[in-house]
Amino acid sequence: MAAAAGCVIASACRRNLLDDRHWLTDAYITFAAPYFVYDLYAMFLCDRHRHEVKGHEDEGGTRSAPILAFVRRESLMVLHHVFMVVFCLPASLVWRQGKGDYFQGLVFLAELSTPFVCLAKVLIQLKRTDTLAYKVNGALTLLVFLGCRVALFPYLYLAYSSYASIPVHQAVLGAPWPCTLGAGFLWPLQIYWFWLMCQRARRVLAESGKASPDPGSSLRAPTGPHCTPHTHTHTHRSSLHAPTGPHCSPYTHTHTHTHTHTKSW
Repeated sequence: MAAAAGCVIASACRRNLLDDRHWLTDAYITFAAPYFVYDLYAMFLCDRHRHEVKGHEDEGGTRSAPILAFVRRESLMVLHHVFMVVFCLPASLVWRQGKGDYFQGLVFLAELSTPFVCLAKVLIQLKRTDTLAYKVNGALTLLVFLGCRVALFPYLYLAYSSYASIPVHQAVLGAPWPCTLGAGFLWPLQIYWFWLMCQRARRVLAESGKASPDPGSSLRAPTGPHCTPHTHTHTHRSSLHAPTGPHCSPYTHTHTHTHTHTKSW
């Protein structure tokens, strides 16, 4: 929904990046602020339920213990949501004074990565991390997150410098202080989360590589002169003698009752 609103706003305000207005900008900001509060509460409930199912009890035994434990475990996410409500809400509705709806629409596009992240969480819960769907979704998540979150903030300053016909460093230094403070706080978070996602993707690829052995290795019986020392056989044979020597083929016709433990190379 946020990404759709961002597309509408940004496409409608491209002519004058600072002064063009769209009614959806302030309307969606007003809607999104309480959503962040609800989302934070929902994350707390999920976190508490997950630890109750696992049988983990938070320290202290008081009512505030689960809350404090959740804040410790998800400190960056809690800080992000609190910052969005406490700082970004007044900055977007009051301090920008109706300027820059185009840039506000671009910020909404950051939520385009959320469906991919949520789908990855669902597949993890369903224990489907070894499926092609999980790997494809992971690749799409990295690409969308990189484009819509990590590259977003540099593009905001590039777009402003192009609009104002000034160098990029002047756009950074001359931007309103709420913009600079907001970007300075949110951009490092996006970079850090993207790094974590890359680490996760690297581990998944490494595990999938280890989980794919030679398909014929488990079916291949040892042959040649070196198979005898690694075969422990308790055999009750008839009076017929099995052939001996280096050609110990598993297809030799003998009347045997054999328990064989074979080591593969």
